[in-house]
Amino acid sequence: MSFRALERAGVERAADTAVTMVEALQQALDDALERDPQVLLLGEDIGRNGGVFRVTDGLQLRHGAQRVLDMPIAEAGTVGLAVGLCLAGYRPVVEIQFDSFSYPALEQIATHVARYRWRTNGAVAMRMVIRLPFGGGVRAPELHSDSPEALFCHLPGLRVLCPSTPADAFELLGWAIASDDPVIFMEPKRLYRGTRMPLPGAQPGEGPPGARIVCSGTDVTLVSYGASVPTCAAAAEALAAEGISIELVDLRSLWPLDSETVLDSVRRTHRCLIVHEAPQSCGVGAELAALVGEHALHDLHAPPLRVVGPDAPFPLFALEDDYLPSAERVATAARRLVGF
Repeated sequence: MSFRALERAGVERAADTAVTMVEALQQALDDALERDPQVLLLGEDIGRNGGVFRVTDGLQLRHGAQRVLDMPIAEAGTVGLAVGLCLAGYRPVVEIQFDSFSYPALEQIATHVARYRWRTNGAVAMRMVIRLPFGGGVRAPELHSDSPEALFCHLPGLRVLCPSTPADAFELLGWAIASDDPVIFMEPKRLYRGTRMPLPGAQPGEGPPGARIVCSGTDVTLVSYGASVPTCAAAAEALAAEGISIELVDLRSLWPLDSETVLDSVRRTHRCLIVHEAPQSCGVGAELAALVGEHALHDLHAPPLRVVGPDAPFPLFALEDDYLPSAERVATAARRLVGF
């Protein structure tokens, strides 16, 4: 049961109860449904089955089939329906089962969701969230492990958010649902049950989400997001034993970027290493490298480097670990930067 469901049942919850990212997301959705009758959830198998990852488990039972709607296997139709619901004043939250399943819905996202507010000169907002489990590391078949975030970052009108901790998942999703902008909410499925943390007093953020400094350092700025953040944290710990001090920046918002936090960090450390599992070319890392090159060039002691996925489709099981950035690859690149 979710936290609020426990409270409604008269069961007291300890303030330090540790939750997974799945439980944090479920709590944010439960809160939004409870708080705002205009919030609706739409997706394949999200009702009776609770979603393929069980993020919506129990929500249809608590809030009813008119608020948590099971949809057919037709992503374009689901997002198109959500567009109509926005026009009628609702706040739909769409769950796409897996990253690559969003591709059939790209026409709706690009031609309507992203630009409707612009098309109407601000008169009509697309108050919509599209939840998108993404990324590899879970031994899934083809078309279940892509990282398509750059596609959405490239579409003017969309916000793209990505948590790396349960607390961030709760805060960012709550903010996204309350936002008047359409939000693509990238959920790193590798972290769904990878860690637990308490949510004492956690509330959805009031302002637009910015980057988070995971750990402070003086030698290299590591910039990452999603499931690559724990990988970078492991590399930073290994490098600390060698006397290399890492400052790790978790973007949280992939678009718009928190340029100020990234640039401030790079100007302190004079080196920048960017890590993500999406393919290298034309990705978020390329945009970050351009940002640093344009605005902090004279502060750099070395050119920005990237540790990212290859320009190839995500492979099947046997090669998955070779595709994903590892802590060893990150540490090797950081040593190279320090050696310039």
